[in-house]
Amino acid sequence: MLDIIDRFIYRNSTIKHIPVQGGFSVSMHDNSLLHDETTARMCKALGHPARFSILRQLLREDRCICGRIVEVMPLAQSTVSQHLKVLKEAGLIRGEVEGPRTCYCADREQLAALATAFSSLLPKPPTEAI
Repeated sequence: MLDIIDRFIYRNSTIKHIPVQGGFSVSMHDNSLLHDETTARMCKALGHPARFSILRQLLREDRCICGRIVEVMPLAQSTVSQHLKVLKEAGLIRGEVEGPRTCYCADREQLAALATAFSSLLPKPPTEAI
């Protein structure tokens, strides 16, 4: 029981509360766990080939109605909808309601952030002396 309490105290002592517009605050760990968790969630969402294909299709079209995605994917409408939900929850796509349909598009800013996270994993190449 003491171990659980110690972890709780440590976790709360390493959190910074950052004020944002509207008087709210965002909690962020000193060791960037929040960023790592977001990156991991995006990677997990892309871990299914169908979701990867859906994202690729959205990037090609820039905007796509769910029904159109079903036309190019060999999956049932309900399956595509579930994959879209996972991608949206991970922050990789955005969905806007337009009448009776939801129009989805890739969130290029989030994808750029994901690319940056991956590139930060690689060591920087040594610079050559001139």
